[in-house]
Amino acid sequence: MRKPLVFIVFVTLALAATLLVARPDLAALRAAVAQLADLRAAHPFALGLALFAAYVLVTALSLPLSVPMTLALGALFGFWRGLVLVSFAASLGATGAFLVARFLARDWARARLGRWAARIEARVARDGAFALFSLRLVPVVPFFAVNLAFGLTAMRAALFYAVSQIGMLPGTAAYVWAGTQLGQVDSLSGLLSPGLIGAFALLAVLPWLARFGLRLVAARRRARRWPRPARFEADLVVIGGGAAGLVASYVAAAAQAKVVLIAEGPMGGDCLNFGCVPSKALIAAARAAAGARAAERLGVSASVEVDFPAVMAHVCATIATIAPKDSEERYRALGVEVIRGRAQLLDPFTVALGARRITTRTIVLATGAAPVIPPVPGLAEAALTTETIWDWLATRPEAPEALVILGGGPVGCELAQALARLGAGVTLIEAADRLIAGEEPEASALLHAALVRDGVQVFTGTTLARALPGKAVLADGREIPCTAILAATGRRLRAEGLGLEALGIASDRVIAANDFLQTAQPNIFVAGDAAGPRALTSAAGHQGWVAAMNALAAPFWRFDARAAIPAAIFTEPEIARIGLTEAEARAEGIAVEITRWPLADLDRAVAEGRTEGFVQVLTAKGGDRILGATVAGAQAGEILGEFALAMRHGLGLSKILATPHLYPGWTEAAKATAGRWRAARVSPRLLALAARFHRWRRG
Repeated sequence: MRKPLVFIVFVTLALAATLLVARPDLAALRAAVAQLADLRAAHPFALGLALFAAYVLVTALSLPLSVPMTLALGALFGFWRGLVLVSFAASLGATGAFLVARFLARDWARARLGRWAARIEARVARDGAFALFSLRLVPVVPFFAVNLAFGLTAMRAALFYAVSQIGMLPGTAAYVWAGTQLGQVDSLSGLLSPGLIGAFALLAVLPWLARFGLRLVAARRRARRWPRPARFEADLVVIGGGAAGLVASYVAAAAQAKVVLIAEGPMGGDCLNFGCVPSKALIAAARAAAGARAAERLGVSASVEVDFPAVMAHVCATIATIAPKDSEERYRALGVEVIRGRAQLLDPFTVALGARRITTRTIVLATGAAPVIPPVPGLAEAALTTETIWDWLATRPEAPEALVILGGGPVGCELAQALARLGAGVTLIEAADRLIAGEEPEASALLHAALVRDGVQVFTGTTLARALPGKAVLADGREIPCTAILAATGRRLRAEGLGLEALGIASDRVIAANDFLQTAQPNIFVAGDAAGPRALTSAAGHQGWVAAMNALAAPFWRFDARAAIPAAIFTEPEIARIGLTEAEARAEGIAVEITRWPLADLDRAVAEGRTEGFVQVLTAKGGDRILGATVAGAQAGEILGEFALAMRHGLGLSKILATPHLYPGWTEAAKATAGRWRAARVSPRLLALAARFHRWRRG
């Protein structure tokens, strides 16, 4: 904390000194110049070098002496020599102040800003040079403040120096010229006249105008290549009937826009048909079986018999019950034109669907992602995917005897545990050193132990070498008997035949877009798994809303899609997270404080006999702002909701602590964690003082 304190004192003194020396004493300055005139005549080079070094030092220390020194150098050395000396000295000194600020306070500022630091640095990387150039030309912000503020960013020192050298030149020239006229100048108030400041302001906006002009040129080129229709058949065409596409269609239709939804796959997408809904129905049955087996610890004895076809009937019935919410009929009733088929973009305003051509003002690409089968010999012909396993399970008279699951991520772990609890023989293979490698290591260890307890055979740090009839061969030569292999190793973008490349829209794992989900074509947006970075239904819904709103509101308004999205792995124990993990914070250079609280101390957990797990919260160093939270244990997803609300609306742990909670409830875990955070920050000296005060009051 010492360096930030030094920085704060440094800035305070610089500001105070600037206010005190706001108006240089011209009479005293003339006298000083007169005393130096003889020395200049005798030793011009030595005096110039000494004043140059002094100017660099004064500027680097943010001392408010640059104006009188600039005038003096102009008076002593004339306009051109004075301009060269001052210009280079000022830029070097400014870079020195920039580096001082970076050394003293950049890490501290990044920690305080949290994830905002990454956003600010992204803006600086994009517009920092333009902004610095403008600030150098127009003296609205004090010179020293610009140096210090940019020192807290990630701007390269060389770039800072170069832009400062160019940007400060006009203002420097004005003051050096004033120095050459020092004998005739009575006041500096008229030096930067409104007209001169206006000229500098015009120079300052020139780079921005140039950028705007380049964008106009690019827009005109697009218009020549893809002429904009005079009339449109639709306001918005949404391609994809999954979570993101459905939300985008709903939002636009609610805003009374003319919406066309083109869906090639089943309505509801992966979540309804192959992901969230069927897996959670299967998990519900598995938890019922596990709960019955574990009921003895609560004094209840029960025998468990799993009717696997009945379990799968429950899964299918769950899908059928929820399906009407995502159906064509519902969306047509909302005013959306729903068309089945594969879409192709002919140009930024025209979508082809067979022989039909639909012209539209805007487009949202919500094409989703498809399962990936690793390139392992024999696997492509034998593997099930997360899309095909449900039909396979529905045809079985009992749980599979020997199922190998590739991939220890959320999907692989959920299905491995659920099927094992329903009587299946399951082997889980993960190439990384641990399961759910993106989560906290302690949460990973809890889940690994739970899977083993449920009868799952877990292999980490290895891969499948080849698939043979009736067995899977690992990279180390071990052979595992299996009746089937499920590939749960990730997903890839669905964009084949869409026509992105012809429109200049880049795509790899996802479709390239900015923070507003806008692609290289300004009227085409992307959402859901096609946008990334995480394949979550909650993220897809949020992005669908943002994409639709930005498509309809452009160019008058736009919404930023970046947000902390909660995610949960619905194993037992559940693993839920929002925001940063400790490893991610370290990788981003963000200083955090970690507060952890065990669920074993939660009364509700004790009452239910489910005490395994913890709550962990990352806060900005020195404050209570939440940067990330992980909950591992029973009801983790429900507990996490409180942290998600707090992060979305900027509420810190102090607000959670001050909020009355239900007792005995699971969400008390959030308040208890906030209480532990507070207790760790109470000053021992303050407690000792309070104890003395109460002793005094007792007499």
